[in-house]
Parts: sequence; structure tokens; C-alpha cells
Amino acid sequence: MMKSTVSPIHVVGGGLAGSEAAWQAAQAGVPVVLHEMRGVRGTDAHKTDGLAELVCSNSFRSDDATANAVGVIHAEMRLAGSLIMTCADKHQVPAGGALAVDRDGFSEAVSDAIEAHPLITVVREEITGLPPKDWDLTIVATGPLTSPDLAEAIRAETGADALAFFDAIAPIIHRESLDMDICWYQSRYDKVGPGGTGKDYINCPMDEAQYNAFIDALIAGDTVGFKEWEGTPYFDGCLPIEVMAERGRETLRHGPMKPMGLTNAHNPTVKPYAVVQLRQDNALGTLYNMVGFQTKLRYGAQSDVFRMIPGLENAEFARLGGLHRNTYINSPVLLDPSLTLKSRPGLRFAGQITGCEGYVESASIGLLAGRFAAAERKGQMPSLPPETTAMGSLLNHITGGHIVNDEEPGKRSFQPMNINFGLFPDLAPGSIVKPEGVKRFRGKDKTIMKRQLVAARALADCKAWLARE
Repeated sequence: MMKSTVSPIHVVGGGLAGSEAAWQAAQAGVPVVLHEMRGVRGTDAHKTDGLAELVCSNSFRSDDATANAVGVIHAEMRLAGSLIMTCADKHQVPAGGALAVDRDGFSEAVSDAIEAHPLITVVREEITGLPPKDWDLTIVATGPLTSPDLAEAIRAETGADALAFFDAIAPIIHRESLDMDICWYQSRYDKVGPGGTGKDYINCPMDEAQYNAFIDALIAGDTVGFKEWEGTPYFDGCLPIEVMAERGRETLRHGPMKPMGLTNAHNPTVKPYAVVQLRQDNALGTLYNMVGFQTKLRYGAQSDVFRMIPGLENAEFARLGGLHRNTYINSPVLLDPSLTLKSRPGLRFAGQITGCEGYVESASIGLLAGRFAAAERKGQMPSLPPETTAMGSLLNHITGGHIVNDEEPGKRSFQPMNINFGLFPDLAPGSIVKPEGVKRFRGKDKTIMKRQLVAARALADCKAWLARE
């Protein structure tokens, strides 16, 4: 094959966003050089050198594209030829209504596809400063674990500090160490999801006394201290389990440990007071992660406290939980609508460093950045997705959202955000019509219809946008 004479786009960072950005640009016919630090220098959270390694949960969350915003962004990314979604679909593991993946198989699939692409060159090196200007078009997708040197270079260029928050990861347990005379298989409300059966989670029941003893132990547990990061806020979507417990004794019972939609197969007449769920973490079904159990407890405390959970008395941990620091930039101030740094044309940012939160959200912004950069390389104007789409609404939040704080002038209110229906524009007046023959139509039923209409509009508008590109 003849070598392309087109100047390459440089992508810094081989996580989900960087891998997706590189793929999209290459699929558009533009050569890409993907620079990945791991292999030369590791991070506190990554365990391998693989591209798109998942360091937290193995779940991409809901795959329902009819009434869930996360499912809608899944569907839009599939329509756009997403590498991340293709590999996720190929390596899914049962998870009720969610799309969860075998983390190792998923990362290997992304790595293989990237390395085999004739227009992508992977270079293992650490970029310690802003990319040189002679690189021309560059996408920085270094994620929440951006190296200190590069983060400092970004601060120097923008004149604004990167904000930070703590992010925690949950433990993973060997399936064979669970006591299945106590635990049972069941998805909440027996829901069957992609590749699932309705029995995709392992459930550990607690009575009231067990729950209260567990909460006491959690709150008293020895936690890791990070004095240099004191005052850094947590992201509410990934709170450590002990932080949730400190917010109120019943918080966990109405959060990740809620017993609703579950019936103890060993004692069906007695409703559990609380339930801990474990979700399959690999294709073999030998590893399960503790759903919602992100933690900053020290390793010794984790083993002691989590073995108080019925069924986990002899649990063997393949990985204990941990805590790391995430950073993101003040994107609404610093970036234009095509994710380009206003102070430096040609330099784009993508992924979690822009202030989106979540695997698919990060990958979707990488998808857009790759398409925008490829269009620019071809001398075209980047085509922005409609704000009515999931990707467009998330992009609008990142580049045009929350920059004013009236209560504290000068302090920005921009915070990391998962995709949700609150980011989508309202429906046109009169769109929600009471179904014929229904006497009472309000509350939950009306909300479900609204979400269905917003989701349908998003997918229709996404298809139209992609057809115009």
C-alpha cells in the first residue's frame, strides 16, 4: 500500500476517547499517529498496557435506546460506526438491562483493531508538554489521569487551573469463593438485557441487624487519606461506598443496596432488608464485581468489612477497590463548539478531560473529535450533531454549559456530567398526547412517554445528520 501524502492527525492518549477518535479519523481516510504513554509509564489505576482499558466498572450501563439516555447514545454511536461499541457488543457479558463487557477481551479487541488499521500508527511515548505546533491538528484525549507534566502545560496554555475530583473503583471477587447457599442469581425485576437471561446478578441478602452492623463497620473503616487533595470534590456518580454511608444510615438501602425487584430464592417469603449485587466481570463468569461498591477503604479494612456481607464470608478478591484523582478542564470557557482550544487553533480535547463522565460519554466525545479533525484536515467545516441527539446534547453541555455561578461570582459551576435526558432540548409543545382510552395520564406514565419521544427524535435526527456528512 502506498504511503499517504496527507499530514497525519495526532491523538494523545489511547483510552476509550483517544482510540475512538483515532478510529473515526482513520475511517474517514486521514492518517493518524496515536501516542500512548502506557508501555513507557504507567498510572495509578491502569493494570495493563492495552488500549481502552477499563479501570473502573465493566458496565456501559443501560442499553435501552427507547427510554434511557445512555441507551440512546449507545445507539447513536453504533450508527456512527463506533469502534468502542463494536468491540463492546462482541465482548458483552450478561448484566440484566445493561451492556457490560469482559474487560480484557474488550481491550484486546480495541487494541487489535487499532494496530491493524493501515492508517493508524501507535507510538508508545509520554507527551510531557503541549503537542508541538508543527503537529498541526492534534486531539488531546489523556483522560482523567493526565500526567502531571502535561496537566501543567495545559494550565500554562489556558491560564486556568484544571479542576479535580476523586474517583473510586469497586472490588472484584472470584465467583468460586461465594456461598451460593446464601446468594442467588436474579436480575432486578427479572429484567432480560443484551445477552442476559434475567438472572444476571448474584445477590447477597441482609436483614436489618446485618445491615446496621455493616453500616457501622463501613463508617468506622480505615480509609486512605490524600491530604494534598483535601477539598477536592467527589463526582456524585461514583461516590465511595463509605462516603454514601456517612450521608445517612438509610442512604445505601435506597441506593446500590436497595432490595426492590428481588426475591430471595432460598427464602422467598422473607423480604431482604438490603441486597448487595455482584455483576459478572469477565466472559468466563469466574469474576464478579461489587455493584456500586467503589471505595477508598484501606485494603485490610476492605477484606474485613466486605466479608461481613452474607455469602461473602470467604470471598477471595481478585482486585480490591481503590481511589484515584481525576482532572478536567473548564471546557465551556476554553473550547469552541468543535472541541478546539480557543487559544490555539488545531488543538482539540476529547474524553473525560473535557468534563464528560462515563465510558460511553468519553468515547462519544472522542468520536466527535475524530470526525471534526478529519473534516478539518480535508478542508471541510466540521459538521456538529444536532442538539436534539444524545451526542449533540452532551457536546452542547461541554462547550456551552454552566459557566455562571451567581451565588459565588468568579467561581465556575461546570461539573462532570453523564448523559441524561435533562441535557436534551424540550419537545415541541403538544408533542405529549394522552393515549386514546386512557383516563388518567400523568406522573410516571407521562414521563415514560416523554423519554420515548425524546429518544425517537434523537435517533431520527442522528441518522439524518450522518446522512448529510
